[in-house]
Amino acid sequence: MSGGADPKRAGRSTIEEVAAAAGVSRSTVSRVVNGSTAVSPHALAAVHAAIERLGYVPNRAARTLASRQTHAIALVVPEDTTRFFGDPFFAAVVAGISDRIARSDYILNLLVASDDAGGRMTGFVRNGGVDGAIILSHHMSDVFVDRIVEAVPAVFGGRPTAERAADFIVDVDNVAGARAATEHLLGSGRTRLATITGPLSMAGAVDRLQGFREALADAGLEPFAERDGDYTEEGGAAAARAFLAVAAGPGGSLPDAIFAASDLMARGALQVLRSAGIRIPEDVAIVGYDDSPVAVSTDPPLTTIRQPMHAQGEAMASVLIDLLAGAAPPHRTILDIELVVRGSA
Repeated sequence: MSGGADPKRAGRSTIEEVAAAAGVSRSTVSRVVNGSTAVSPHALAAVHAAIERLGYVPNRAARTLASRQTHAIALVVPEDTTRFFGDPFFAAVVAGISDRIARSDYILNLLVASDDAGGRMTGFVRNGGVDGAIILSHHMSDVFVDRIVEAVPAVFGGRPTAERAADFIVDVDNVAGARAATEHLLGSGRTRLATITGPLSMAGAVDRLQGFREALADAGLEPFAERDGDYTEEGGAAAARAFLAVAAGPGGSLPDAIFAASDLMARGALQVLRSAGIRIPEDVAIVGYDDSPVAVSTDPPLTTIRQPMHAQGEAMASVLIDLLAGAAPPHRTILDIELVVRGSA
């Protein structure tokens, strides 16, 4: 028998059967049937092949139902609530997203969870709860995010660890930001440079570590120390205590400069060092990252890398709204960073 449609089945197949045959979600089949461009070429080919093989004929009423919009957008944040509500970065980005959505016909649903073990968050999105999703603070282990991206048009806030050509991403140049921070420290005569990284399960943290290393290599230097952090104040404090412990040992010494991959970690490190009698910046210069309100709360205030967090949020929402309108926004939107010099360096 040929590979064409079975005449006994023609018109009788369901959208669920097409989805199973194509290995995609029901929502993906619906988007193909309704002419959406927010489908990968691989999925598009698989759905068309399954439709031809099964002889699927879309029901007009079903197509109308499938194309019905909720006029809701999900902001998916795979973090625990303590980190989400404790980091000013999220407040600024969410404000930008909210401001842009307020100028549209959409409403915003906030979904915050460090994992989705029960599948409730994924199920809400995949079962038609929203028209699209913005994914912010994505970790390598957040595999449930793939199921969300498969189900609805999505925009990543920050480069995902497994970046694909079809992804829509709004980000800053984190490599360039870390280079600027490190070059500023080098330019002030510092030679024993340490860094406190963000979680290396996140692409942005990996990029900031890369920029730090590249700037040192260009200057003919090796990193004095690298400590893993988690973007939290306690993470920065723990790294500073580790630096002090090494310096207290035989032949030990402190770094004379620290690049912390977030303002919160920079503040944690600064407070621990000052409590130990270390002068900032005379003994140890410190540069943070974000230029959040944290940067002006320290004594001395933090030199930092300013990323336009509110503008990032607005851009994420704008790209998704354009996608939902059937437009073709750029797959990569990269915003500028800026070095802000204050008393800590």
